[in-house]
This record gives sequence, structure tokens and C-alpha cells, in this order.
Amino acid sequence: MGRLLSLAAGVQPDVAPADMVSVAFAAGWPAVGIWFDGKTWSDATSREVHKRLDDTGVIALDIEPIIPSEDGNDFAEQLIEAAAVIGARHILFTSRLKDQVRTTDRYQQVCEMARPHGINVVCEFLPIFPLNTLSMAAEIVADSRATNGGVLIDNLHLSRSGSSVEDVQAMPIKLFPYLQICDAVAERPADFGGLLDEALNGRLCPGEGSLPIAELLQAVPDVPLSFEVRSKFLRDINDPVERAKYLLKFAQQTCGNL
Repeated sequence: MGRLLSLAAGVQPDVAPADMVSVAFAAGWPAVGIWFDGKTWSDATSREVHKRLDDTGVIALDIEPIIPSEDGNDFAEQLIEAAAVIGARHILFTSRLKDQVRTTDRYQQVCEMARPHGINVVCEFLPIFPLNTLSMAAEIVADSRATNGGVLIDNLHLSRSGSSVEDVQAMPIKLFPYLQICDAVAERPADFGGLLDEALNGRLCPGEGSLPIAELLQAVPDVPLSFEVRSKFLRDINDPVERAKYLLKFAQQTCGNL
């Protein structure tokens, strides 16, 4: 049995949640990520996403994001309810809070709310957020004492935050329930604006850049892979199904080259 391959929500920001399932199915993806917008999501959205997943057999690998911040509702309760209805395996959590203790407290609360539904909550680090390193994410998970927690590694963020595959290898493999994969040029952007633009628009398909993808996949074997290729080039492919098919070829090649 090969790795489960998932089309990340960020690849298709112009596609509604239920349609994301249909697009993934039409393109041949066995799993998909779902984007949750707390301002527009409704019970009807949950029902329709669940129906599409049920009709197609596509797996909801994750739903995202929960992002606590100083100035707004993180919609955690609503997202967890939606995750339970659609059967998502993982919830993606990160934080804009500058206080790590507060982030840990909220992460622990989210894990508690998700645990009765059998859902894992992964803590993602991003160099453009206060929660910005692999070690910080691992500390938050450990300090929370959550039994349904884990760290989500996006290999672009791993590289741009200054960590390495060797840092990953120094941690327990069970900490990483799945990975997000893309590629990028070797050179790190020089400033915040460059990091943000690269993360949202400049990612490459696996094999087109210089990130140590094979090494990371060898360090964390067997877990599912979510292909998080946020790319202006991909978005310029107007048909979402063709866009998803294009990326799937690279995803399959990535696993075939191991």
C-alpha cells in the first residue's frame, strides 16, 4: 500500500468546499483538504461536503485553519463541529498570538474539543507567524499533553524557518501524522514580504526546485502526503480539474522516485 496522496485546500482557493471534493475526485486524487471560512460556512455546507465525500469515496485528510489571534474569533468550535460532520481526519492549527503560553492553552483546548470525535489536531509552524519553528511547535504539543496532537511539517516552512531534515530525524516519528509537500528554489527570500509571496504564490511542484523532499519522506515514512502547492502558475490553469490533474502527476512521481 502506497502513501495516501491529498490535494491541499490551498491549491484551489477559488473552489468552494463541496466542489473541492468533486474536483479532487474528477482529477483522480484519493484524498483532499477542505478550507473552512467561519464567516461563510453553514450547516448546509457541512452536509453538502459530507455528501460529496460519501458519494465519491474521497477522504477528507484535513480541514483548516484554526488561527487564534489578538483581534478575532478563531471559529474553533464551529470548525470542529464541521470536521466531525464531514469526517475529517485532522484539523490544522497555527497561531498569530505572540505569547506561546496562550497558544499552548488554546491548542490544548482545541485538542480537548476534537478528541471525542476521534480527530487529531496538528500544530503547524510558519516563519511568517509568531509560531515559527519546528521546535516551538513540538514544545506546544508536548506542553499541551494532548493525546490527539501532532506537528504538521510543511517542507517549505521547514526550510525557510532554518530547520533541516536532521532536526526532524531527532524527533519521534509519531509526532508527524502527515506532511505537506511542495518545492521551491534553494535561496530563501530576504524579507517578510518575500516569504509571504513565496508561500502564497511562488511554490513549485515537487521536482521543480531544490528542497530535500526525498530525504524528508525517508525520514518520515508511510504517512499521508498533502501537496500544498500554492502557485500563481497553477491558478492560471483556469480549469480546477486540469489544475489538480497537473499536480497529481508530480505527486505520483514524487512517491515513485523514493
